[in-house]
Amino acid sequence: MIQVLDQVGRLIQLQVYPKRIISVVPSQTELLFDLGLTEEVVGITKFCVHPEAWFRQKTKVGGTKTLKLDVIHSLNPDLIIANKEENTQEQIEVLAQQYPVWISDVVDLQSAYEMIKSIGSLTNKIEKAGEIISVIQKDFTTIQNEKQSTDPKPRTAYLIWKDPYMTVGGDTFINEMLKACGLQNVYDHLTRYPLISIDDLQQANCQILLLSSEPYPFTEKHIAELNTKLPGTKILLADGEILSWYGSRLLHAAPYFKMLLERSRLVHGS
Repeated sequence: MIQVLDQVGRLIQLQVYPKRIISVVPSQTELLFDLGLTEEVVGITKFCVHPEAWFRQKTKVGGTKTLKLDVIHSLNPDLIIANKEENTQEQIEVLAQQYPVWISDVVDLQSAYEMIKSIGSLTNKIEKAGEIISVIQKDFTTIQNEKQSTDPKPRTAYLIWKDPYMTVGGDTFINEMLKACGLQNVYDHLTRYPLISIDDLQQANCQILLLSSEPYPFTEKHIAELNTKLPGTKILLADGEILSWYGSRLLHAAPYFKMLLERSRLVHGS
């Protein structure tokens, strides 16, 4: 008997390790691939774009919030991997009446490590999960040690939407990522995804402004537009997947942040 608590406190029990897994969370789909579960995963969402081979080959079960229950039933899964925020509660509750559903709730790096370890335990990949966690922890420890000598932390904002501008508050995984890499989110006193204005950014004395590639696809033209309004701010494009995906994509996060911070020092000749 395999027994693992999920991250909302539910006990998941399996008689044997799963052979027909459906993932309805893009970042956790990528984790399943990196754990070596190519044969076991039978269904993913239309937003599970990594790895590309799976996106092309695996059966799509709808969107993260618009799951096609009939398709899921046809695949007869013996495990579904879901997420508290990314999936719709009503649909997950319906599925949980018939299938084992493991639900993640990732709010920071520690809960990301716990998620990776738990999924490794559920799928008989605990050793590989441990290797992934070890590399991520080592990389973040390195960058945190390097940043200790560069206080005060740069005052930073992270935009995820335009018209109106939307940023991230203190109770988000992205905020935890910014902190882990030595940046101070000027909006960490706010919750979730607050709407802000250019005046707000000016008054907050924002030193670094990161423009995410998702969900709004910011480009170089947006940097040019904002440079005219925020001439004293270092503005950079940021890979939204690396900063917000909490699975094995974290293997790339600390090195990417280090590169991004180096770039910020070169902007405007600084």
